[in-house]
Amino acid sequence: MRIAAAQINPVVGDISGNSDLIMSAIKEAMNQGAHVLLFPEMVVTGYPVEDLALRPAFRRASRDAVSRIAHQAAEVGAGEMLLIVGYLDENPQPENAVAVIHQGKVVAKYVKRHLPNYGVFDEFRNFVPGQGSLVVRHGDVDIAIAICEDIWQDSGVVPEIAARKPGLVLVANASPYERKKDDRRLALVQKRAREFASPLVYVNQVGAQDDLVFDGDSVIVDSEGKVLARAPQFESDIFITDVDVLTATSKPDVDLTSTLRIPRENVKPLLAERLSDEEEMWTALVIGLRDYIGKNGFTSVALGLSGGIDSAVVATLAVDALGKDRVFGVSLPSKYSSEHSLSDAKSLASNLGIEYRVIEIEPVVQSFLKATTLSGVAEENVQARVRGSLLMGLSNQEGHLILATGNKSELAVGYSTLYGDAVGGFAPIKDIFKVDVWRLARWRNGLAKSRGEVEPIPVNSIEKEPSAELRPGQKDSDSLPPYPILDQLLDIYVEKNGDAAEIIKAGFDKSLVDRVISMVDRAEYKRRQYPPGTKVSAIAFGKDRRLPMTSRWKES
Repeated sequence: MRIAAAQINPVVGDISGNSDLIMSAIKEAMNQGAHVLLFPEMVVTGYPVEDLALRPAFRRASRDAVSRIAHQAAEVGAGEMLLIVGYLDENPQPENAVAVIHQGKVVAKYVKRHLPNYGVFDEFRNFVPGQGSLVVRHGDVDIAIAICEDIWQDSGVVPEIAARKPGLVLVANASPYERKKDDRRLALVQKRAREFASPLVYVNQVGAQDDLVFDGDSVIVDSEGKVLARAPQFESDIFITDVDVLTATSKPDVDLTSTLRIPRENVKPLLAERLSDEEEMWTALVIGLRDYIGKNGFTSVALGLSGGIDSAVVATLAVDALGKDRVFGVSLPSKYSSEHSLSDAKSLASNLGIEYRVIEIEPVVQSFLKATTLSGVAEENVQARVRGSLLMGLSNQEGHLILATGNKSELAVGYSTLYGDAVGGFAPIKDIFKVDVWRLARWRNGLAKSRGEVEPIPVNSIEKEPSAELRPGQKDSDSLPPYPILDQLLDIYVEKNGDAAEIIKAGFDKSLVDRVISMVDRAEYKRRQYPPGTKVSAIAFGKDRRLPMTSRWKES
């Protein structure tokens, strides 16, 4: 049986545009002689729809689109192909469903049984679960269908599918990217294929939606778990594979028995190479930024260039995502800005080929200070807030989306200034620890060198000690533990949800642990006001980690 899987990039709410993508994939699969075409979860509406699912008009539009797709598929000659299309249905409450389409009609539907309610997922809020399993006989092959979380749970639909002995299993997914998740997905798919004693087709969407990015990485395995085909990561792709399947293995719920046309020549299966950890992260950040800009209708971005590593990495990401002509760098020096910071910022802009301007902030800072009496940290933060105000002014005047350049380490401990360096519409590296910012910078420079290109990030920006430069001789280490130590501690406390005792047991000094935990817990109100940014870790600030801003609980 010839199987096609459509790894595509829908836009939430763009039912018309998504329908066009679906029809384009149908035509391509038809021309390749596919018998079955599987689409990702909720492809008609895009995913996640969140509370859009609760709007009756939106549900009706989704259902109407499925009917049109069925009709149009038959019109273009794809009626014999079995189409599995994810969409939003209702009965009468919202359902995360797939439509089974054949000969211009929706002949069956399957509703997602297991609704994830952890991390970034909140599907119990938006959907009602389905009941039972579904097996459809197409030609003489009995095909079982599942949706994403269904195969992650050992109970429920998994043993039901296994008991029904299908000849093929199709799984529609919208599984967000996080580091190392592709390995876990593949292991799960292989495990389920062996349990079902059946080939399994796993298709995932690509592209970004708000703070989530989807990496594709769709795969087809045989009944023993051997990989037959694997799609590229982070790229739209229609991949087609000939799969050996057993026939008439089950008792189907829907019987579409017919004679399937056998293609004259076998297709060569696609086995895309895997990306390194650094390339995965970098690509995820690029796609996250590119799609946020494009899907929200922005045309350009601007950011403050401090000469430091964070703004250098964000600027380089922006150029990779959007091109140099759509990225604008602004240097906003104060009297405390060092010469190397100014020269590093200028070198970065030159290396990237972006437009670059310098706006001296000292006159504005002095005017601000004349109007009030501030000292210490409050006085220092005036500089950051002046920079933030000027950047937002440029955004209003010229239409750029401002990029915040803070990293996860800073965000964790509140090492930022509200309405200062925390301003912006998107924060590309907010889920990247400082040590990984350095690692990505070195990797990106290495990539440029391997291509014979100018290394974009100045070496001095990578190697010099970080500093906010808000007072003479200031260093980040004056306020924070060294980043390699801080990030190890944060990994346990934030990403692994470890408590103080676990961190101390890992070898950290109790006074340091107490200090850092206190900083993290006190900064929740700041994080709530920070711009969205691409999730790449298992536990990102935001939907993954939701703590009260008002709390008297102390870890130790």
